[in-house]
Amino acid sequence: MLTILLIILPVLCGAALVLLKTKTARMFALGTSLVQLLLTLAAVYLWKTGNNALVVFDKGWLGSMGVHCAFSLDGISLVMALLSAIITPLIIYASFNKSYKNPHIFYGLILMMSGAMMGAFTATDGLVFYIFYEVALIPIYFISMIWGSGNNKVKVTLKFFLYTIFGSLFMLVALLYVYQHTYPHSFQLSALYEAGRSLSGLEQGLVFAGLFIAFAVKMPVFPFHTWQPSTYDVSPTPGTMLLAAIMLKMATYGLVRLAVPMVPDGVTEYGTWAMVLSIAGIVYASCVAIVQKRYKLLIAYSSIAHVGLISAGILASNEQGIVGALFEMVSHGILAVGMFFIYDIVETRLKSDEMARMGGIREANPLFASLFLVLVMGSIALPFTSGFVGEFLLLQGLAIQNIYFAVFGGLTVILSAVYLLRAFQTMMLGKSNIHTAGFSPLTTHEKTVLIIVVLLVIGLGLYPSPLLDLANSSVQTLPGISY
Repeated sequence: MLTILLIILPVLCGAALVLLKTKTARMFALGTSLVQLLLTLAAVYLWKTGNNALVVFDKGWLGSMGVHCAFSLDGISLVMALLSAIITPLIIYASFNKSYKNPHIFYGLILMMSGAMMGAFTATDGLVFYIFYEVALIPIYFISMIWGSGNNKVKVTLKFFLYTIFGSLFMLVALLYVYQHTYPHSFQLSALYEAGRSLSGLEQGLVFAGLFIAFAVKMPVFPFHTWQPSTYDVSPTPGTMLLAAIMLKMATYGLVRLAVPMVPDGVTEYGTWAMVLSIAGIVYASCVAIVQKRYKLLIAYSSIAHVGLISAGILASNEQGIVGALFEMVSHGILAVGMFFIYDIVETRLKSDEMARMGGIREANPLFASLFLVLVMGSIALPFTSGFVGEFLLLQGLAIQNIYFAVFGGLTVILSAVYLLRAFQTMMLGKSNIHTAGFSPLTTHEKTVLIIVVLLVIGLGLYPSPLLDLANSSVQTLPGISY
């Protein structure tokens, strides 16, 4: 029952906000998201103490088709639920530094999107997962189109919406094919796992191809990434945070929850091309990030590189790679919020994110530069930060699979150091100029957001065991995993 509450609470409260105009919309949204966080922490406690009945919901829906409105929490989905529950209130609070037209609709859409993503992370029915996977697109489409910036925002967001909808059709076809091999017909994940593993190697390879294409579009993985930089660019900062920090994780989670356990032979025999694309995306996106002149686009391409490593680690299909991927999803989500909030602070003060116009911000605001530096260190996987733990496990998982994949995948650490440290040097160091000399001090609100993010980055780097243990407990029982 608690699981369904995690989904219904933000959806109903979000719908209420959209329908009922109120001047306290942002506080209501923040309060709702904090309640969802408390419920998620309660779910973690109940699951770890063995009260599994309270975190399972299963009701018949389309009985003749074997479709169940089924949701449950295990170690894997709890990691993702925690990610969404921690990041959502942080994004809402981070948005308090700006005023948005029709805030009741803006914050209502954020809450409804949070509920849809929570539904995808907890669904134990393949068709229900697909529905929530698609429904989460609707709120972010309107957030980006209505509150975005730029003359081409409508065109860009429409491309994003249609592109991802079309890509998801490959997943639906793959699920329907496996569904036809279940007996009795059922979309329950356990039934899909059994039916998928009974297919021939070639059939598993084709099913995997359909699943991977669908997930690769949303992650996104090279060469399916073309929607991402422009969509991140036109979206308002909270929308970009939602996309980078949580929404793309539905796709990486889908690889873990559907592809690897359902068609393990297909991943092993025919998944090399997908790993090559994932690793190629690391190098490609990192090289493009190096030549970026605008900070927001640099972070957008950096996200593609990091997600490429997560995808490759999952496809290694071993415990180290998948646990590392789950941990890195959380780490990347937290760092994405911090890095895009840095953009928001800079853009608010300078009315531009052109890095060449900056320099010397450290002289005007040393605290801001210091907090930014911690986020940069986390993004380049410095030891004792969250980024190091996740990327170390991912590279270990790749090395077990293929040492050459680990070598090329490890380029993300070197290349990210190149573009992020150079960006920090250009923006923060040197002498201040006419644009940055009057860079105002951080407000209390800005300090709070950045300090929370920094503490999470350092805290997970110094003490990753609770999250790793949570993930490990269920990864070890996941079908199709090698050790």
